[in-house]
Amino acid sequence: MPRPGGLPNPGGGGGISTEGTFVPGFLAASPSPHPLPGAGEQRRTEGRLVSSVQAVLATGSGIVIIRSCNDVITDRHWLAREYVWFLIPYMIYDSYAMYLCEWYRTGDQSRRQSLTTFQSFLSKNRLMITHHAVILFVLVPVAQKLRGDLGDFFVGCIFTAELSTPFVSLGRVLIQLKQQHTLLYKVNGILTLTTFLCCRILLFPFMYWSYGQQQGLSLLQVPFNIPFYCNVANGFLIAPQIYWFSLLCKKATRLFDAPPARKDG
Repeated sequence: MPRPGGLPNPGGGGGISTEGTFVPGFLAASPSPHPLPGAGEQRRTEGRLVSSVQAVLATGSGIVIIRSCNDVITDRHWLAREYVWFLIPYMIYDSYAMYLCEWYRTGDQSRRQSLTTFQSFLSKNRLMITHHAVILFVLVPVAQKLRGDLGDFFVGCIFTAELSTPFVSLGRVLIQLKQQHTLLYKVNGILTLTTFLCCRILLFPFMYWSYGQQQGLSLLQVPFNIPFYCNVANGFLIAPQIYWFSLLCKKATRLFDAPPARKDG
C-alpha cells in the first residue's frame, strides 16, 4: 500500500512495492551470474512501469464498479471478482521483483551470499512482505469466496486505493534522473500525498458514509450498526496507511524545508 512518489522512502528498505510504495522490478530476464552495472536501475524502471499500468487498471476497474453499484450491498459487477485473478500473479511478481532488486544490489551471487541477500531482503521489507501476504492469503479469499455475493461496491473502493502508485513511480524516476530540485518533482510529491490521503485514508470514511446514506444512518452511527468484524478488518487495513502517511508528511516537510544542496543529495 503506498508511499508518495517524489518523496524519500519512509521504510528504508531496498526493494519496495506497489501498494503505495516504490517498486523495483524485472520484466523479461532472469538474473545473470554477474549483474551488469546499471542492470538494477533498469529493472527498477521496468518495475515502476508495470506498477503504474497495474495501478491504472485497478483504479479504472474500481471506478467502473463503484459507478455500477447503486446498492452498496447487493449490486454486482463482474470486475469485482475477475480483476482479483489478475491481482494474484501481480502480487507474486511484485514480491519477486523486490527480492530481485536486493539481489542486483549485492552483486556477489555465491550460494552463501544469496542466503545473506535473502535474509537482508526479509529484514528490510518485512512490513511490505506482510502486506502482500495479507492480500494473498486473507483479502483474496474474502473477496472471492467468504463474502458471498455481497459487497462488490466496497471491493471497487479498495481497488481505487492504487491511484497514488503512478505518482510514486514518477517520483522515483525523477530521483533517478536527479531532478529533485525541479517544480515537477515538488508538484508530483503534493499530488502523491493528496491521492494517498484521499484514496487510502479518507476512502474508509467514504465507504462508511455510503453505507449510511443507503441505510438512513449518519456516519457516526454506521460503526455501531455493522458487524464488529467489519470494523476490526477496516481498522487493520487503515492502520498501516495512517502510519505511512505520517512518515510521508515528515519526509515532505524536511524535503521542502531543506536547502537546495541537501535536496539534490
